[in-house]
Amino acid sequence: LAVGIILVAINPYKQLPIYGDAIIHAYSGQNMGDMDPHIFAVAEEAYKQMARNNKNQSIIVSGESGAGKTVSARYTMRYFATVSKSSSNAHVEDKVLASNPITEAVGNAKTTRNDNSSRFGKYTEISFDRSYQIIGANMRTYLLEKSRVVFQSENERNYHIFYQLCASAMQPEYKHLKLGRSQENNLLFT
Repeated sequence: LAVGIILVAINPYKQLPIYGDAIIHAYSGQNMGDMDPHIFAVAEEAYKQMARNNKNQSIIVSGESGAGKTVSARYTMRYFATVSKSSSNAHVEDKVLASNPITEAVGNAKTTRNDNSSRFGKYTEISFDRSYQIIGANMRTYLLEKSRVVFQSENERNYHIFYQLCASAMQPEYKHLKLGRSQENNLLFT
């Protein structure tokens, strides 16, 4: 097992002009170390190693709540879509992340540090064809914090889906669930 490049990135909590197409093209084809440290440099190295050695590559994006893991993964997917010239998959990150509202509703909750904190991990596998163009992706989730269903710490909330269902309780298709206001239902779990 070999460990490759390690990049420490800090979430600036604002948009910066360092992730556009011009920057992607600047990093494309460059050797690691020829440019400033960047998520695109890590993605380029993985892409080159995949093409050169015909072996699967992994990029691990890790960090605390609010660190920007989802955004970093999105930039990596956009990089792959652009450099692989996957015309039908030009916005693959949008397609892969289109499931995010669903996974976030079921797996994200308000914590004391983040209003939309993931309480699960995501493993995204991007598939390439023999010419190294993206042909698909698969996302899996793991480590759901199950205890949050029945207990939340002070100033924290259950999973978003609970509140979304309670807000829709009066809709005809949800009547059979016999839901009321979230405050009333939350008492049932404590």
